Amino acid sequence: MLAYDYPILGLFWTMFIFFLWFAWIMLLFRVIVDIFRSDMGGMSKALWSIFVIIVPWLGVLIYLIANGDSMAQRDVSAVQQNEAEVQAYIRAAAGGAGTADEIAKLSELHSKGVLTDAEFAQQKAKLLG
Repeated sequence: MLAYDYPILGLFWTMFIFFLWFAWIMLLFRVIVDIFRSDMGGMSKALWSIFVIIVPWLGVLIYLIANGDSMAQRDVSAVQQNEAEVQAYIRAAAGGAGTADEIAKLSELHSKGVLTDAEFAQQKAKLLG
């Protein structure tokens, strides 16, 4: 008989409990971070923090019920802001087409007959001024 006799269902139960514990810790830290990045006043942040630290299960549950929607909105706005910053960085790093390149493209379209003289002049004036 092995000294490490551990049944397979016991292993699954242990893994399940560990997963729940890990999910709980993640949720607890997420709520604490959201408390400090929210736009509520300092006293409210202090009271929520104390409530979440002293009575964690009840504090997190009540915080999610009271502020779950605004928590999601803050997450969405943060993601949108990060995406806009990434797109701006990509555009800056890629070196967008300059005015001269745009005018060259317009003149090519004009020479092919796609743009009329008036359209070409209008687009060129728009780019230059």
